[in-house]
Amino acid sequence: MTQHVELGKSGIKVHPIALGANAVGGHNLYKNLDEEEGRQVVRDAIDAGVNLIDTAHMYGPKRSEELIGEVLKEYRREDVVVATKAAHRMDEDGNTTLDNSPEFLKQAVDEALERLQTDYIDLFYIHSPDEETPKDKAVQALAELKEAGKIRAIGVSNFSFEQLKEADKDGYVDVYQGQYNLFDRSAEEDLLKYTAEQQITFIPYFPLAAGLLAGKYDENTKFEDLRANLPFYKEDQFRENLKKVDQLKEIAAEKGEEVAHIVLAFYLTRPSVDVLIPGAKNGEQIRSNIKAAEVELTQSEIEKIDGIFA
Repeated sequence: MTQHVELGKSGIKVHPIALGANAVGGHNLYKNLDEEEGRQVVRDAIDAGVNLIDTAHMYGPKRSEELIGEVLKEYRREDVVVATKAAHRMDEDGNTTLDNSPEFLKQAVDEALERLQTDYIDLFYIHSPDEETPKDKAVQALAELKEAGKIRAIGVSNFSFEQLKEADKDGYVDVYQGQYNLFDRSAEEDLLKYTAEQQITFIPYFPLAAGLLAGKYDENTKFEDLRANLPFYKEDQFRENLKKVDQLKEIAAEKGEEVAHIVLAFYLTRPSVDVLIPGAKNGEQIRSNIKAAEVELTQSEIEKIDGIFA
C-alpha cells in the first residue's frame, strides 16, 4: 500500500500519483473529447486509489470543473481531494487577460465552488502570474478564503522563483506547480531547493514531456497538436532526446518496468517533489501510472538517470 503524502503544511494527505484532468472536458485543448469518457476517467482514478484530481477554470473553459462536480456527487466528498486553478479573466468574445487581484480570485473561487457543486475546494491555485498584483497580496486573499473555509490549501503555478518568494512572504503557500522534467531541469537550480526548505510541495507538470519520456515515439512519429511547439520535440533536439530515452529503456528492461514508471519514480526521489500529475485517458493508463509509486530505484540507477540527462 503506497503511503500518502502531505500537501505542503496543509495537513491534506494524498496519493503521490494524482490525475491531471485537462482531458476531462478540456475541449479547448483536445479535439473530439467524449464527456462520458471524461467522467469515467475520474471515477476510474478514484476507484483505483488516486484521491487528488487536478483541474482548472481554463480546461474547457469551465467544463472540466463541471464534469468533475457531477462525479463528486457519486462519492463521499471527504474521500476526494480537488485542486483547481484560476487567473484568466475572460471577456464576451473569449479573450483572456491574467488577473491575480483579490477581487477576481475571490469571485473565481465562488464560481468554481458552484461548478464543482461543493462547499469547499481542497487546493486552489493562482494559475499564472499577472504583471500588476503584488503576489503576497494575491495570496493574502486566498488566506482569507482559507480562513472562511472555502479553500483548504493555497497553491501558485507558473510563478518565477522571485514571484514565488514574494507570494510566500507570509509562509502561506502549500504547493507550487511548474514545469520540470528530465529534459528541462532548470527548476533544480533554485525552485526545488526553496520549496524543500519551506516545506512547499512541488508538483511538476509535463512530467513525461507530453509522452516523449514514456518511450512511445521513434524518429518517424509526426506531431500536429500542442507537442509540435514544445522545445523537446524540435527536430534536432527530438533525435537527441530519443537517444536518451533509449538508454532509459535499458534501465526499464533490466527492472522489468515500463519507461514511464522509471521516469516518474526518479522524480519522486527529488527534494519536495512528492506528487505527480500524469494525464490519463482511461482507467488502464491510471492503473499503470499508479505503479510508479511502487518502483524503488537503487542509488546507482538514480545516478545513471541523472547522468543521461545531466
